[in-house]
Amino acid sequence: MISTVVTTSTVSIAVASAITGSLAVIGVLVLLSLLVQKEIFFSSGSKHSQRLSEVINIVLPPMLIAFVVIVLAKVLQAIQ
Repeated sequence: MISTVVTTSTVSIAVASAITGSLAVIGVLVLLSLLVQKEIFFSSGSKHSQRLSEVINIVLPPMLIAFVVIVLAKVLQAIQ
């Protein structure tokens, strides 16, 4: 009985770690694409593109905070 509980817990932790890693990669890719889009829209001369650049500015701070949290978690994981 105890070995079944330990095995189930180990599998659950492994699956959760894999999902967390995938979400971290997706978050970093979204952040990179938003930064590229912001620069493209900002460099364009049209008012519509300037407006889209301002909208992306609203999304960037939470994404940057998530990026910092991901990096800190990975650094702490590497230290242990």
